[in-house]
Amino acid sequence: MNESEKTRISKFLSLVLRHEPGKIGITLDASGWVEVEELLQKMGASGKRISRDILRLVVSTNEKKRFEFSADERHIRASQGHSVEVDLGYTEKVPPEILYHGTAARFVEMIREKGLLKMDRHDVHLSAEAKMTLQVGARRGSPALLTILAGEMHRAGMVFKQSTNGVWLTEEVPPQYIVFP
Repeated sequence: MNESEKTRISKFLSLVLRHEPGKIGITLDASGWVEVEELLQKMGASGKRISRDILRLVVSTNEKKRFEFSADERHIRASQGHSVEVDLGYTEKVPPEILYHGTAARFVEMIREKGLLKMDRHDVHLSAEAKMTLQVGARRGSPALLTILAGEMHRAGMVFKQSTNGVWLTEEVPPQYIVFP
């Protein structure tokens, strides 16, 4: 399987496991899980037929580790980034002093005024890695890397959680905790 095909499948999984499960007729449970067999069957019925082995390959080789299997591999879910209501069950965690957020440069002035807002997602996504974060920002144009004073935020009482794929999650980042480029 080539990278283009893996990317196409990954994008479709992101769509149905994070945003539009009804598109193929699946229902996520309260924690975002769906049975693998049901997912594969409904994907096939919608013209996106893949095998369990291909699903395993896409999940295991996804650079951003967007998806996870349950311990028995009977269920699958997206690790974060949902726009549908789910409770991923992540617990509060102390973040590193500095985290990063990548965005398109055209959004910097708005962020300077309002801070980082979760918009239509459950949380603002932050990373401990500047390089990966800059790549995320480049998806929507010229990238800008924002440095987040996560340690200060946490000491001020703001809650952080970390997803199973290492992404740091918080409700919002007020402008005073952002170092702009």
